[in-house]
Amino acid sequence: MHIDGGPRSAVVIGAGVVGLSTAWFLQERGVDVTVVDRGGVAAGASWGNAGWLSPGLAIPLNEPGVLRYGLSSLLNPNAPLHVPATPDPGLWAFLTRFALNCSWKSWGQAVRANIPLNDECLEAFDVLTSNGVEAATIDAPIMAAFETERQAVGLLHELRRINESGLKIEYTAFKGDELGKLLPQISPRVRAGIRLEGQRYIDPGEFTHSLGRAVTARGAEIRSGFDVADVRTGTGGLTVVSSAGDSVTADAVVLATGAWLNRLGKAWGVRVPVRAGRGYSFTVPTKEPVPAPIYLPAVRVACTPYQGKLRVAGTMEFRGPDHPLVRRRIDAIIKSAEPLLAGVDWDAMTDLWVGPRPVTPDGRPLIGATNVPGVFVAGGHGMWGITQGPITGRMLAEQITTGKQPAALRAFDPTR
Repeated sequence: MHIDGGPRSAVVIGAGVVGLSTAWFLQERGVDVTVVDRGGVAAGASWGNAGWLSPGLAIPLNEPGVLRYGLSSLLNPNAPLHVPATPDPGLWAFLTRFALNCSWKSWGQAVRANIPLNDECLEAFDVLTSNGVEAATIDAPIMAAFETERQAVGLLHELRRINESGLKIEYTAFKGDELGKLLPQISPRVRAGIRLEGQRYIDPGEFTHSLGRAVTARGAEIRSGFDVADVRTGTGGLTVVSSAGDSVTADAVVLATGAWLNRLGKAWGVRVPVRAGRGYSFTVPTKEPVPAPIYLPAVRVACTPYQGKLRVAGTMEFRGPDHPLVRRRIDAIIKSAEPLLAGVDWDAMTDLWVGPRPVTPDGRPLIGATNVPGVFVAGGHGMWGITQGPITGRMLAEQITTGKQPAALRAFDPTR
C-alpha cells in the first residue's frame, strides 16, 4: 500500500544484499523500484563471504586490540590485517581516523548504536523468507576455537563487554577433548572453545540471488551493466545516468554501492570515508560433514558449511575495491588455518574469491538521508553487511516513505 506523500518510485543503486533488501521493503510499502548495478546481483561483497547471520559477533572493528594488532602487522603481507605499502593519501587519512576511534569509548558507542540492528536482524530475514525469498537460513551455534585457554580470554572479555552494553549473547566455554566431539573439523591442537548460541548462517550468493528474484517477481527491473556516472535533480524527479548514457528517473534514489559509496556520496554531503576492507574466501572438501560454523579468532578466519563442503574466509586487506585477487592472501589464510583444522583437503580448493567489504572509521554504517532531497544512502557495514542488510533495508524504507527518521538510525546519519 502506497503511503500518501511518500515517493511512488525509487532507483536503488547496488544489487547486493543491502540494496536488494531496501528494494524489497520499499516494494512492501507500495513503491515502484528499479535496481541498477554495474556488475549484477551479488557482484560485490555479497557472494563469497562467510554467510554468518551472527548478531552475537556483529560488533565494530574499531576495538583497541585491533589497533595494537594492526600496528604490529601493518606491512606484513601474510598477516590477517594487511595494508600494502602505498602512497594513497586517502587511505592513510582513513587509517589515522580509524586509529583515533580505536578506544573503548568509541567502540562502546558503536556497539550501542548497532544494538537495534542486531536485535531485529534475524526477524527481518524471517520476514523475507516467509514472503517469497526461497533461500534457507540455518540455525546453528558458532564455535570459536583456540589453541590455548589463555587465547580465549580476550573473546570472553569482549563478550562480557557486549553483554554489559545491552546486547545479550549466550555463550558456553569448552576445553580439551570436548571440542573434537562437537566438531570433527577441530584439530587436536585446539584446546579451548567458546560456543555462541542463537546464531544462523546462509549460502550468501544463493540468498542474494533469491532475494533478487523475489524483487523481480514483485515487479521490479534489475538492470545489470549499468555503471552510474551521475544523479541529476530536476522538476521531473531524480535521474540516474549511466556512463553509457542510459538513464532512469524516479522520486527517490538509494545509494547502496558498498565500498564504492564515496564515489557518488561525497557530492551529497557524505563526509564519512568508506574504504574497502577486502576479504578472501575459497571452498575445500572435508572428510566428514561440517555441522556448524567455526571461528578461529587468533588468525581471523571464519569457516562455514557450504554446499556439502567448507567455505574458508578471512583477512582484512586495505586495497582498492577493484584490485585483482592476490593469491598470496589465500596462501596466508591456509597457512594460518591448517594447523587448527582436521580432515580438510586443502589441495582440492575451488571458488577462490575476493570481495570489498565497506569499512567506516567509527564502526557505524551509513544509513539515511543525504543533503540532496530524495537521495539516501545504505552502506558501510564492514564485515556485517549480510547480517544487517535486511534490517537496514526495512528501517531505511520506513524513513524514505514516511519522511521520518527512525530513532534507531540517528547514529548512522550519512552526513555526520
